[in-house]
Amino acid sequence: MLRKKTKNRKAPSSLWRILGTFFFLSLTVIVALSAIGTAVIVSKLAQDLPSDDEILSYKANEASVVYDRNGKVITKLFLENRRPVELKDISRWMVMSTLAAEDSSFYSHHGIRPLAIMRSIFSGEGGHGASTITQQLARNLFLTLDQTMQRKGREAILSLRIEQLYSKDKILETYLNAIYFGHGAWGIGAAAQAYFGKTPSSLTLAEASVLAGLIAAPERYSPIKNLKKAKVRQRYVLQRLTTLGWITEEQKKRAQSEKLTFNNTTVKNVLNVNKAPYFVSHILFKRLLPKYGRDRVYSSGLKIYTTIDLDLQIAAEEAIQELKSEGAIVAMDPETGEILALVGGKDFEVSKFNRATQAYRQPGSAFKPILYTAALESGYMPTDHILDKPISYEIKESVDKIWTPGNYSKKFAGEETLFEALTHSHNTPAVRLTDLTGVEAVMSMARRLGITSPHLSPALSIGLGTASVTPLEMASVYCVYANNGKKVAPYSIREIRDNNDKTLESHAPRLEDAIDSSTAIVMRSMLIDVVKAGTGRRAALTGYEVFGKTGTTNEYSDAWFAGGLPGLVSVVYAGNDDHKPLGRAATGGRVALPVWKNFMEKAVTMRTYPSIFDVPEDSAVIKVRVCRKSGYIASDGCSFAELYLPQDRAPKAICPLHGGSPMMAMEDPNAPRLLLLPQDRSFQLGEMTVPSEVAPSVIPPSIPAHVPPGIAPATDPYADERETPATVEDKYQQLLKQYGLSD
Repeated sequence: MLRKKTKNRKAPSSLWRILGTFFFLSLTVIVALSAIGTAVIVSKLAQDLPSDDEILSYKANEASVVYDRNGKVITKLFLENRRPVELKDISRWMVMSTLAAEDSSFYSHHGIRPLAIMRSIFSGEGGHGASTITQQLARNLFLTLDQTMQRKGREAILSLRIEQLYSKDKILETYLNAIYFGHGAWGIGAAAQAYFGKTPSSLTLAEASVLAGLIAAPERYSPIKNLKKAKVRQRYVLQRLTTLGWITEEQKKRAQSEKLTFNNTTVKNVLNVNKAPYFVSHILFKRLLPKYGRDRVYSSGLKIYTTIDLDLQIAAEEAIQELKSEGAIVAMDPETGEILALVGGKDFEVSKFNRATQAYRQPGSAFKPILYTAALESGYMPTDHILDKPISYEIKESVDKIWTPGNYSKKFAGEETLFEALTHSHNTPAVRLTDLTGVEAVMSMARRLGITSPHLSPALSIGLGTASVTPLEMASVYCVYANNGKKVAPYSIREIRDNNDKTLESHAPRLEDAIDSSTAIVMRSMLIDVVKAGTGRRAALTGYEVFGKTGTTNEYSDAWFAGGLPGLVSVVYAGNDDHKPLGRAATGGRVALPVWKNFMEKAVTMRTYPSIFDVPEDSAVIKVRVCRKSGYIASDGCSFAELYLPQDRAPKAICPLHGGSPMMAMEDPNAPRLLLLPQDRSFQLGEMTVPSEVAPSVIPPSIPAHVPPGIAPATDPYADERETPATVEDKYQQLLKQYGLSD
């Protein structure tokens, strides 16, 4: 019996052993399956997450900065406005405030806080508010903001990996450079500047607590939008700092009562700061985006050093506001080709049409120097004579069979010197001179001097400025006269460097000989006389040699003034985009010249310029005083002009009209000639201002015997206009979409 009882006692023990073994094996299987399931889930969640190399190579988007020639900031190009800074350059108050507000145990956890997450889930918050700084960084840099468990799992995995790859200080530094502070400011560098106009290192406790309070909800707690809410949030941050024992009660009270001064203007306009919109738009779509693409231009921290002088640019933008119409101003350094100022309109927000580079307009008489330059090169002299009398051409191809160009004044001077014809901008001498020189020679000269426009027609009226050109092209032409015959290619970017300060591209002046220096100097002296005694009188600047030319088109639809002084050439264009007249008697001298004068008067106070133009010693020219009527060397009784003339072609005899010897004048081998077309040969010698024996009639062999081609003034020069404000606006919006800068 005893044995039997003993046997029965052992039976339950064996059963429990079996059951224990079963449960242990089951638990092991469950744990193993859970581990496998967890591994599968983690593996699935980890799919498509960035690799360690990608995490290590991450660099926050950095705004590219556009500078003027003196290092002043013109604008910043950014998708996310950032100014990355190192942790050591961030105020300790900002570091402490951020940790207090967002993650006070940052330096003790390993990327996630499981207990905080569990408390949040069981409290019904679904994990909200339990994110560490590392988790926020992982979410901001590599994940979406979707409120899903899958995203939260991926966030936790990524956070653990980031903690293994980076030091705590590096994580915090990256975080402070990555987070959004509102109003377009990304990162503490941009935020400190945007809100307080400071560097991050100089932020006070009061300022830092406001910025740290923004992190949770930048738009809601913006002190610019709602200072009351911002102060409530600031008190929360300061109380957290006090509770943690990081500041004293006294420090908290002082910070709460400190008066804050906000940089309102910068904050409100941080996305639109652009002191030269037409210029920036020009380099952006012509150079930067086509070459580097959107991401590199807007996110890689390029340093773009341009040629413009911001002070001159602002002066030009202010000057153009004087116009009742639209218009443009271009200023260039004639020795280098650097664009110093470029204004394409009165308001970029209203119209993106850049009239400085896109508006092809008739320059009128501002084009005449090109004609006269071609004539000088063909052998004609400023002292030669030409007729200012009515002239007509039969034009078979035109509706109006007869073309009769006239003068603005409706009066005619009769016979006059070439330089006087230019000084007073008479039209019929210009038509005759175009006929004498040849249309093709004038067109060729335009190309050589810098006109690239496709709107040059081989017509006799080209000498009156009926070609359509841009203000930038005209500035290039006038630079040749200021630069003693050398043409400079206009350029706008000096250098581009990447965010490591490596040079990506650099540009220097590109010069080439356009015309002989003596021709340029002679032509410039004629244009100086335009300012001294002609249509450009009001352009004179005390203490400077100034040259220039007015331009006015038919029906007063376009007005110009182009010219310069030593070291600076500028062009002003005025006109309506729909080509409606500017008004009665709205000439270049009355509309464009005052704007040019205003700009240039400011320019000479901002930069130092020589007072007179340089004339190279080896130039084969001589400065002489010539009689305005006869073209001979002026006597005491002459009204004279000071001109440079070729040494071997300058007259030697004294003016016979004002005391000089007629015999000596006739024997002068360089005596002024009277230039006549075949249809002028009926001109009566008794009407000449110079006796016939002094100024013999000369018909050069190059004069064609037939009537040259011409166009009637009634022809619409803008009938085939391709670039209008409307088409440019459409193109601008298309470019924004093309480069991903708009939806």
